[in-house]
Amino acid sequence: MKTIALLVLLMSEIVVANAADNTKHTYKPKEGYVPNEKTAMAIAAAVWAPIYGEGVIVGARPYRAKLKHGVWLVEATFPKGYASGVVIAEISKDDGRILRISPEK
Repeated sequence: MKTIALLVLLMSEIVVANAADNTKHTYKPKEGYVPNEKTAMAIAAAVWAPIYGEGVIVGARPYRAKLKHGVWLVEATFPKGYASGVVIAEISKDDGRILRISPEK
């Protein structure tokens, strides 16, 4: 019985130590992970490139970014010859999640 109690105590110590260690290494900037237009545009380009092709995305510069209600709306206009016209990315300012990628018509 003492062995089981000691094992349970040891296991709970390990769990508490691991939980404390995980929070110790978590850093979140005050302005969120996507604090400015430049960062939002870089994230959008990185996500668009594998979808539409690097050349298409480079040709779609300059990008435009606006922050509204904690969400970056990043837009780019495709080069002539592409049906979609405009592509958008919605990115959470707080945590950098990609909320939506959509070609606009």
